[in-house]
Amino acid sequence: MTSSSLQSSPWWRDAVIYQVYPRSFADGDGDGIGDLPGITARLPRLAELGVDAVWLSPFYPSPQNDAGYDVSDYRDVEPLFGTLADADRMIADAHELGLRVVVDIVPNHTSSEHEWFRAALAAGPGSRERARYLFRDGRGEAGELPPNNWVSVFGGRAWTRVTEADGSPGQWYLHLFDATQPDLDWGNPEVHAEFEDVLRFWLDRGVDGFRIDVAHSMVKEPGLPDWSEDDRPMQGTAEISETRRPPMWDQEGVHDIYRRWREVVDSYDGDRMLVAEAWVTPYERLARYTRPDELHQAFNFDHCVAAWLPEAQREVISTSLAGSEAVGAPTTWVLSNHDVVRHASRLGYPPATRGLGGIGPRDEQPDRGLGLRRARAATLLMLSLPGSAYLWQGEELGLPEHTTLPDEVRQDPAWLRTGGEQVGRDGCRVPIPWEADAPSYGFGPGAASWLPQPPEWADLARDRQEGVEGSTLETYRAALRLRREHGLGRGALHWLEEHCGPTSLGLRNGDVTVLVAFDEPLPLPAGSRVLLASGPLDADGTVPSDTTVWLRTP
Repeated sequence: MTSSSLQSSPWWRDAVIYQVYPRSFADGDGDGIGDLPGITARLPRLAELGVDAVWLSPFYPSPQNDAGYDVSDYRDVEPLFGTLADADRMIADAHELGLRVVVDIVPNHTSSEHEWFRAALAAGPGSRERARYLFRDGRGEAGELPPNNWVSVFGGRAWTRVTEADGSPGQWYLHLFDATQPDLDWGNPEVHAEFEDVLRFWLDRGVDGFRIDVAHSMVKEPGLPDWSEDDRPMQGTAEISETRRPPMWDQEGVHDIYRRWREVVDSYDGDRMLVAEAWVTPYERLARYTRPDELHQAFNFDHCVAAWLPEAQREVISTSLAGSEAVGAPTTWVLSNHDVVRHASRLGYPPATRGLGGIGPRDEQPDRGLGLRRARAATLLMLSLPGSAYLWQGEELGLPEHTTLPDEVRQDPAWLRTGGEQVGRDGCRVPIPWEADAPSYGFGPGAASWLPQPPEWADLARDRQEGVEGSTLETYRAALRLRREHGLGRGALHWLEEHCGPTSLGLRNGDVTVLVAFDEPLPLPAGSRVLLASGPLDADGTVPSDTTVWLRTP
């Protein structure tokens, strides 16, 4: 690729995008819940880190039954987080700092407090209002059984029966998630028109893109047939064949929605973008979401869940790059987010033994030192790859999962709906530490924090790591600088077979050689110069186990 094409190529093709979870990033008013003014005040720190864009989880009006993913109004700001004026100021300040802004859109379901759903309950069966959602009559002699056997991702059945205006038991509505999150019917033209207007509302306010929540779920198989398999794609990515695709996931109709959305986004200047949260396998099916007339990116969860083993890492990287190249899209790498155990803890177990589900105080605890060492190595491998990468707030500090949260403080609906059978996602959502000696570690002006922070996080606070050579923060900062300087996101990967084997990986991207030692040390090539290492090298220059090194070689 020529230098001129590099400069003209859209920003999102190699962007490093930092995810901000509004309630846990920075609290501007001291109520213990993060907010937009708090985020705005901390944006310079993200610019200094070296990321290209910020993605914000939902900050819209919401009862907060699922931490904002139950939206009651898509065109305003939840008062807990601020005002529309605060959102405008945040977007403007981010742009002034050279940061793009991506916001969440939640199109599979609304909150049960949304005006549409309240109107649907009041209007009754057969009404225009109910046709916006998936209301159905029940089975059984008196409609006492749900319309099918689907289960909720958060546990329990995926249907709730309503009481009609006259007090009689009524229809059932579908909710693939919490009962307060009724699924919309995307076969209804009103739903299409509404969300296209929502896109324009935020594009007009200057946002640079949208992350689409549960992007593979909006269209359901006609007739809503029973599904006999115990398959929950949101809890992992077990491969599903074409003939066994679940009727609630990855239906062909979603692609028509995204072609229309692409037209909306493309009508604005500035390379606006769309990225899918789609738990879809195999990767060839995921790549279809990023065909030239659909979305720009899709999260690569196969990479997120891949075992920390050389063969597993090589396979997922090669498959992902080939699948994306086939449709002309960038591969999008991610190791952690607000729905999975932080990789600094997930990797603290033997490879391929730990899934993405939460860790509680009664579970076997991860090896913190091993987890952080592997997490840093995995991050340097990820950031050396062509494509775009997403960082989860606090991973640049090496934050582990909070694995000992008391039961009584947990708020995740997965925990509540399963009676504690699923630990849930609260452990990765704890407010992050900024200053070691400040109340709430600088999260806010006071001691309040909506989830308790573990005391060991004081040593990981940003101010303890700034300027400290070899700290996780400075390692991330150096990696992002070198990634940009060497054009790694726009490069091409070549495996170095002499360094690929049962205990190591080697690759070359442009003028940078990347070596990863897994469970055995790896000698450096003769004459090589170290650009960056994920951890200290041995005295003789050998790369120790669970370490990644970037080199310039002769």
